Formats: sequence, structure tokens, C-alpha cells
Amino acid sequence: MIAAMMTAANLGTRVTGWGFIVFTVGSIGWSIVAISTGQHNLLLTNGFLTLVNVVGIWRWLGRQARYEDGSRAATIESAAARVPTLFSAGALVGHKIIARDGTPLGTVVDGMLRCGDKALAYVVVGVGGLAGIGEELRAVDPARLVFQEDGISTDMTLDDMQHLPVLPIDNWPAEFP
Repeated sequence: MIAAMMTAANLGTRVTGWGFIVFTVGSIGWSIVAISTGQHNLLLTNGFLTLVNVVGIWRWLGRQARYEDGSRAATIESAAARVPTLFSAGALVGHKIIARDGTPLGTVVDGMLRCGDKALAYVVVGVGGLAGIGEELRAVDPARLVFQEDGISTDMTLDDMQHLPVLPIDNWPAEFP
């Protein structure tokens, strides 16, 4: 159950990867029980689950963790260099939008890019609710956001955010509203 919560919560690459490690320990444990009690079906099932969990460990603690480390390194190096500071597009989703006074206004759900000029058209922000329940989606103009090494801030207030039009959860606009 702990592993299921770790992977389902989507708290980041490493937490998800460690969730698969916990899953692997469980499937190996059940495989040992199966061998010691002669339960061949239990052994086959948990042998397969062990294989799946090893793939999960490789994906999240191997490949995905290296990608995350690479984007973090580029972000940090660009902040110290004489080039425009970079912000990882992969890290956009899940970031909190912070008001000038430090108040969290919402969490980024997605960013919509324009194909023609490859620019960020708008950012979809989830506002309110608890764990997505009761949350309302709003499109925010990227010009109102400041992308920094340590997160995303804005000059907007909570009242400004709540006055933006609510987006239907399954039908976002083709252009910034």
C-alpha cells in the first residue's frame, strides 16, 4: 500500500522510483512464500511483477532521474552564465504559482505551446480544491509569470487569479482566452 501511494501520488521522479523499489521487495517476498509453499501460480505472478517493478526502477531512478538531473544542471548553469536563464519545460507541470506576497495561487496543470513560433501560448493553472477535487482550471498569460530557477512567481493576486475565466476540464481553448 505504501508503494502504491508513492507511485500514485506522483511526487516526483525519485519518490516514484522508490515506490517501485518497495513494490519489488514485496514481489520478491511473495515469490519466496510461493517457493516455500509450492504455489506455482503465486510464483509466476510475482516473478512477472518483479520484472515489471525492475523496469519501473530503471525508468524512474535510472533514465528519468538522469533527465531530471540534466535539466536541473542546465537551469543552474544558465542562472550563473551570461545567457538567458533556462526553465525546464518538463518541470513546469506541478509547480506552484506564487504571488508577490508569497501566497500560493495555484498549481500548473499544463503549458500550451504554439506550433508556429514555439512560444508558450498559455499556462493552465489549477486553483482551489483538494488533490484535484473541486479544483478550477484557469488559463494564465505567460507574460504574467516569472520563471526562475527556484519556481514560478507572478504579480497577480488571488483575486486576480479567481477573476480569470474558468476553463472546462476537457475542452481548453485553441488560443489564449
